[in-house]
Amino acid sequence: MPRRIETLAIPGPAGKLEALLEEPEDTAPHFAALVCHPHPQHGGTMHNKVVYRLARGLRKAGAVVLRFNYRGVNLSEGSYDHGAGETLDAVACLDWLRERYPHLPAAIAGFSFGSRIALRIASQRPELKFAIAAGFPTVYKDRSYLEPCQVRRTFIHSTNDEFGPMPELQAVVAELSGPPELVFIEAADHFFAGSLDAFEAAVLEKSR
Repeated sequence: MPRRIETLAIPGPAGKLEALLEEPEDTAPHFAALVCHPHPQHGGTMHNKVVYRLARGLRKAGAVVLRFNYRGVNLSEGSYDHGAGETLDAVACLDWLRERYPHLPAAIAGFSFGSRIALRIASQRPELKFAIAAGFPTVYKDRSYLEPCQVRRTFIHSTNDEFGPMPELQAVVAELSGPPELVFIEAADHFFAGSLDAFEAAVLEKSR
């Protein structure tokens, strides 16, 4: 039986949000996951290669995955709102996903700018199964939204991330409750260049 793939227009707080829903290839989904993409003003979309691998790793773990474009990106209505509106967009998509699959536990993940949004929502939604933050940018110093958080969190990070050097991320994670799990992937840059297969494998492992 072919897996379900749907293109969607989800109602958001600033208008319709372009989205893509994908079920696992060879099994019925046993959880649902929302994936948040990188910064919309720096070319980030739901089709970013790291976001695609993040979503595929989650699907291999058994998730039905919803990717979406923030307001003002491609076919999504509205305009950039400095992270606040984009967080509301993600909440709207998460709520839609929960309503579509009410019997499944939900998780959230994001890359770069999207990792900040995913972690912000995780701190507000204790019912989530887990949160994955890929390429968390330590260049932004306001991290008050990270705590308190009851959700299991995993940071997956390149060893040569120019927006989040290893020592800085290690210091951030060490101060968080838990602390969260931290996985480093030997890669060339923020986008896991040369190591996307290893990145996807880590996502699969940490989503089980």
